[in-house]
Amino acid sequence: MIVQTNDMERCIDSCLACYRMCVKTAMSHCLEAGGEHVEPHHFRLMMGCSEICRTAAHAMLVGVENHKVVCGACATICDECAASCEGMDGMADCARTCRECADICGKMAA
Repeated sequence: MIVQTNDMERCIDSCLACYRMCVKTAMSHCLEAGGEHVEPHHFRLMMGCSEICRTAAHAMLVGVENHKVVCGACATICDECAASCEGMDGMADCARTCRECADICGKMAA
């Protein structure tokens, strides 16, 4: 049985915050802004980032023993999503949330 530590709780919270941010930003900002915000690579990355964040949080919440693997994948995808968001108009909060999640998930995966 996996015991949730303070670090794990922070990681779960960060993953859920990133999930919410990516979905909210994609649906309310990117679709309205159009252009580079809805280019397939960027938009798919945002959707993938949101889903891996939700999956990582779920794995930790239910006590999957090998959650570190999911957290490692989450860190990688969050980093890629942050890089894609950086420099785009209105995407600073999303990029920051993704970077924070990548950092804590990377630590959880170590």
